[in-house]
Amino acid sequence: MSEPAQSRGAQPGEVKNPSLADYYNASQLRVDSWNRLKSCTLALKRAAAAGQPCDELISKNRSYLEVLTPIESYWAFPGRRQFHRLGRLLETGDYAGLASVTARIVRALMSGSYRRRTINLGLEGHAEEEHDDEEEQADEEMAHHRPYFELLVVDSISPHQETQVRSSLRRMRRDEDNFIYEPIIVPSFEDALIAALFNHNIQAVVVRYGFPFESQHKLQILQRLLARAGDLSRDESTFGDRGVLLATFLGQLRPELDVYLVTDQSVEELAGQVPPNCRRIFYNQEDYFELHLNVLRGIESRYDTPFFTALKHYSKQPTGVFHALPISRGKSITKSHWIQDMGDFYGMNIFLAETSATSGGLDSLLAPQGPLKKAQELAARAFGARHSFFVTNGTSTGNKIVVQAVTRPGDIVLIDRDCHKSHHYGLVLAGAHVIYLDSYPVPEYSMYGAVPLREIKHQLLALKKAGKLDRVRLLLLTNCTFDGIVYNVERVMEECLAIKPDLIFLWDEAWFGFAGLAPTYRHRTGMHTAQSLRARYRDPAYRERYLAHRAELEKIGDDEQALLDTHLLPDPDKVRIRVYATQSTHKTLTSLRQGSMIHVYDQDYKAKVEEPFHEAYMTHTSTSPNYQILASLDVGRRQAELEGFELVQKQVEMAMALRETLQVHPLLKKYFRVLTVRHMIPPEYRQSGIESYFDPEHGWNDIWEAWAQDEFCLDATRITLAVGATGLDGDSFKNQVLMDRYGIQINKTSRNTVLFMTNIGTTRSSVAYLIEVLVQIARDLDERLEDSNPVERRVFEKQVLGLMDVDKQPPLPDFSRFHTAFRPDGEAETPEGDLRTAFFLAYDDAACEYLALDDGSLDGEMARGRDVVSASFVIPYPPGFPILVPGQVISAEILDFMRALDVKEIHGYRPELGLRVFTEAALESLG
Repeated sequence: MSEPAQSRGAQPGEVKNPSLADYYNASQLRVDSWNRLKSCTLALKRAAAAGQPCDELISKNRSYLEVLTPIESYWAFPGRRQFHRLGRLLETGDYAGLASVTARIVRALMSGSYRRRTINLGLEGHAEEEHDDEEEQADEEMAHHRPYFELLVVDSISPHQETQVRSSLRRMRRDEDNFIYEPIIVPSFEDALIAALFNHNIQAVVVRYGFPFESQHKLQILQRLLARAGDLSRDESTFGDRGVLLATFLGQLRPELDVYLVTDQSVEELAGQVPPNCRRIFYNQEDYFELHLNVLRGIESRYDTPFFTALKHYSKQPTGVFHALPISRGKSITKSHWIQDMGDFYGMNIFLAETSATSGGLDSLLAPQGPLKKAQELAARAFGARHSFFVTNGTSTGNKIVVQAVTRPGDIVLIDRDCHKSHHYGLVLAGAHVIYLDSYPVPEYSMYGAVPLREIKHQLLALKKAGKLDRVRLLLLTNCTFDGIVYNVERVMEECLAIKPDLIFLWDEAWFGFAGLAPTYRHRTGMHTAQSLRARYRDPAYRERYLAHRAELEKIGDDEQALLDTHLLPDPDKVRIRVYATQSTHKTLTSLRQGSMIHVYDQDYKAKVEEPFHEAYMTHTSTSPNYQILASLDVGRRQAELEGFELVQKQVEMAMALRETLQVHPLLKKYFRVLTVRHMIPPEYRQSGIESYFDPEHGWNDIWEAWAQDEFCLDATRITLAVGATGLDGDSFKNQVLMDRYGIQINKTSRNTVLFMTNIGTTRSSVAYLIEVLVQIARDLDERLEDSNPVERRVFEKQVLGLMDVDKQPPLPDFSRFHTAFRPDGEAETPEGDLRTAFFLAYDDAACEYLALDDGSLDGEMARGRDVVSASFVIPYPPGFPILVPGQVISAEILDFMRALDVKEIHGYRPELGLRVFTEAALESLG
């Protein structure tokens, strides 16, 4: 987390302590409060030693301790007993002891050393402040550096009983245990939910019986966490067993947690009610040793990396290599006189693990039966899928595999036009007929948003009216988009299934693989939504709702406008949940480059897709996959299950802190603007009315309502920064300033913006460096403008106007249309096109010609009424998606856009020749 930003109401250059409303979440508040307490205790120690007045400092210390009191009840370190001791040291006047113990706690919290060793806080007399953690004698249990976690126990018991429970669990520890944990005991239902959402160290939960519902802690920033859980009062009043209800909520919020129930009811009756995340039920009084073993076994099941482990074992075996891989075991390197530096650079393990063998404990990617099969099954569990598949050459290949597996020549596919180019090429190979969907434009910043639901429903209803709904196979959308626009996945799927009950969905989540690890984000992922909808349509209450809905639909009839305005519901007797998601693990989680996954939740997979899927998988997958990539995917899955919640939480925190700093820093505001929800999502798609996550005047807005109901949301981990006020376009700012001058790497730019993306590897130091760089750029601009003459200043102002005035921006053209030669039904009302025929016709040079943009030849042909038709994909970088596809009629708006572009790369366009188009004779020959 970054240092606290300048508080609202402070004068420029003045920093005040933020109020609680200034904090995005309780984790930020916890860190800042401990750091302030440390500084304040040190100041109090010095003042007391110098005989100075201490009343004000004592009052400040009390206030910080009051803030931390409810917060620390949800963490095992420093623990309730040691935390309360700080208050006693303050009240007894032992300010030196207070400063020393506080400093050691803060050092352990900031470094995470409490997870690796027992921290001596000087219970028998305070420790010396200068004593270094690294010099401490480690507890025997901590000495082996076993992974540490915390066990949440939900039980309303006395402090004396708490001490007994802690002691009982500690006595169960054994030297042979692979992990070590500390318990946290909370007294209520709400406290359990707060702890699970607040404390990322929690990996397992023991739920006892007889605990109250409400938390006694009313700190608003903690209560805000409960908003993510939904309407608790409704469920509490209608649900029977409170422990089972808590387990259900925990499974929704953090599905990776293992839950153990202790009950005084009939275990046999309760067993049929518990959710899947409940691993064991104990009757009345748990056996502590049995509980201890079960908790560790649950962690072990997530820690297990079958393929990575098999590969490590293989690397240690003495083998003779007599197959086609000279680099295996590093032999071609160690015996070389010229490339030994490669071995020095990479180390030997990577070569010892390099093999093309599928035996010796290893496995085949194309026909997995051993550790790879198990690794993919664990990935399916981690990401909520029914099947998961590893891909070693990127999500581009994953997209082609899915498209080829689920579509056949002549099927109709609806696809957002500005999706990744791999989808377009996949549709060419599959021979599907394509209907391109247009996203809403954001013309001021030369970017597109996402496809409105009305546009999707309109196309489906038109296809239904034309009698073509049986040919509609797939809806393909990018979630989230490169710029961070996130769909309301549940609403899209539900309404589309109401029109086409067996529609298949492919969600390209290349940049959204982390989303399943965070409660707020998870609800907008393909896999989670598939599970939720399937459960909903099985519920008898939904059937009653649907019957009432169907009666309303009978009144509407075929009135398309009314159908577009209505939230449509699918028939529970007809609906089939068929969802695929492709994720670039290497982009947002831990994996080597090109490591990706395909996740499947398809009710008809076994019956209709399994064989074609495996054929498509073998079509696009190498018979010599990189085992290091596969192993990294296996390890990345382990990390996702055991610390994904923590890492994504911190990723969002850093992004929010960066947003806040950029919005309140007086110098940065002169030249940079953080694009908020208001800038990137039109109001008609923001039912909550939220305009930004952070308002410099009022603090943090509650975003949970927006994520629950808005048609589109903005991923907070992506910060789009308008840079036009610097006088540089996005591409120049990226290359000439960020990269060349400061070594800061980014991917995405538009004409007047750059995109910064945080990820689970982003550090506080890198965020601080970015802020430092942007401040330096702003200072340099200030100095340059102060020293410029009037002519130079007018030139600069003209550059800024050209970049920031919406009327000066290039037009954002919609998809025009396919030429009738590539329309299977000619001039039919529905707009699908045969992309494959156009693509392969362009292989014939005689069918193509070039028309230049700048000599009037192209305009002249269009002026005489000719339909000029593109023979190739034309893809400018940025924005990086096709503005022309084979078979598409070129429009005047598209030409205006191309002429206004100032990017260096336009794939499929050769400036010296012009645009490659089909000859009129070639189009006529197709009839």
